[in-house]
Amino acid sequence: MMRNMTFAKRSKAVVSRCMTATIATLCFASTGIAAEMNPSQSAPDAHYDNSYYIGPDAVGQLLKKRQKKKSLSQQMKAWKTSLKNEYGLNIGIDYHAVGFHATASNGRKDAASGVVRLFGEWELAGRGTQNNGSLVFKVEHRHAFTDVSPVDFGSEIGYGGLLQSTFSDQKARVTNLYWKQHLFDSRMLIFAGFMDVTDYTDVYLMASPWDGFGNLAFATGSATIGSLPDGSLGMMVSGWLTDTMYAVASIADANADPTDLFEGFNTLFDDGETYKSLEFGWTTSKERLFYDNFHVTFWQVDKRKKADVPSGKGVSFSWVDTINDHMMLFLRGGRSKGGGSILKTSLSAGFGYLQKESGSVIGLGLNWGQPNKEVYGDDAGDQGTMEAFYRINTKYFQITPSLQLIVNPASNTDKNVIAVFGLRLGAQF
Repeated sequence: MMRNMTFAKRSKAVVSRCMTATIATLCFASTGIAAEMNPSQSAPDAHYDNSYYIGPDAVGQLLKKRQKKKSLSQQMKAWKTSLKNEYGLNIGIDYHAVGFHATASNGRKDAASGVVRLFGEWELAGRGTQNNGSLVFKVEHRHAFTDVSPVDFGSEIGYGGLLQSTFSDQKARVTNLYWKQHLFDSRMLIFAGFMDVTDYTDVYLMASPWDGFGNLAFATGSATIGSLPDGSLGMMVSGWLTDTMYAVASIADANADPTDLFEGFNTLFDDGETYKSLEFGWTTSKERLFYDNFHVTFWQVDKRKKADVPSGKGVSFSWVDTINDHMMLFLRGGRSKGGGSILKTSLSAGFGYLQKESGSVIGLGLNWGQPNKEVYGDDAGDQGTMEAFYRINTKYFQITPSLQLIVNPASNTDKNVIAVFGLRLGAQF
C-alpha cells in the first residue's frame, strides 16, 4: 500500500511535469511561429466542409474525404459516381479493424475488433443549392475477433477510460438516420432524427477514432462528458453568429440504443431523459474553421433511472492552432460533476503533424485526469495517459501503428505503468 501511495505521488509529479513541458512547448511554438502565418490563407487541405462546425466523422465529412482517396474497386467507384450524378445519392463503404496487446492486465492481454460501414446522404430537397436538404444514414456492423473488444479493453487492464471508443462487439447498428437541412445560404444547419452527438459536440480534426487518436481522453469532452449517445433521437442547430463566431445547440435522448433504433421513440417520449449541449466557438476565418479554433462546450444530462446513472453537468474547452499548414497544436480539457463521466477533471495537450504529399499523419497526446470516484471508487488516484500514432497512407489502405502508456491505472494499483501496443487498418470500397 505504501509503495502504491508513493508511486501515485511520483506518477502525479511526472505527469504534471510532462503536461507542463508540453503546454509550454505548444504555447512557445504558437507565439514564435504564428507570426509567419497568414490567417486568411487557404486551409491545409480541401478534405473538409468548413461551412459549419461538424466533426471529421460526420457523414458529410466522410464523403468529402473519401472523394480524395483511392477505392479498392474502380467499378464500385464508378457506380457510386453515377448514383450521385443521376439521383443525388452519395454513398460510401469502408472497413476498419483494430488490435491491441497490453503488457499487463487484470484479465486478458489482447483485444481486436472490426467494423464495416455503409453511409451516405441522399439530397432530396433543393438539390444543388445552398439551402438543400438531405436524408443522412450510417449503418454499421461491429464485431469482435477476441473475447474482449477494444472498447471494453480499458476496463480489462484496469484503465479508467476508453483506449478505443468505437470498436465494440455490438453487431448490427444504425448510428445515423436524420434529416439535414441548410438554411440562410448555409449559415445555419439543422439535424433532426437519430444522431451521433460526437458528430457536433466538442469536435476537432484529431478526434476521429477511425483515423486520428483512438483514446477518448483525446476526443469528445476529453473523457469528462457523462453521456455521448449515438443513434439518439433529437435535434441539433448550428449557425454562424458572425463571420468568425458560431454556436451549436442540441438535445437528444440519453437512453439511445443504436442496436434497437426505433425504441428511441419510447425511451425519449416515455422516459424523457435527455442530453443537452451548448457550444460557442471562434475561428480566424471560415476557411480556417478546423485549423485555428477555440470553443467552449457546456453540457447537461438528466438522471437515467433505469440505468441507475445520476444526472450530471460539465464544461469542456478546446484550443487548436495550425502552423505552416503542417503542425496542428492542441490544448483541450474539461470538468464534470456526476452523469457517470469517466473523468472528473481532464487536461490534454499534443500535436498532429501532416505530411501533405502522402497524407500520412503523426500524432502525440498527453493527458492528465482525475477518475470519477463515483465510478472508480475513492482509492482511484490521478491517472496519466500518453498516445502516439503514425497513420501511414498507402495507395489503397491506411495502416496505423500506435502506442499508449497508462500511468497509475485507476483500477489496477498493482501496476505503475501499462503499455498498450495497437495496430489499426482501414480501406474503402
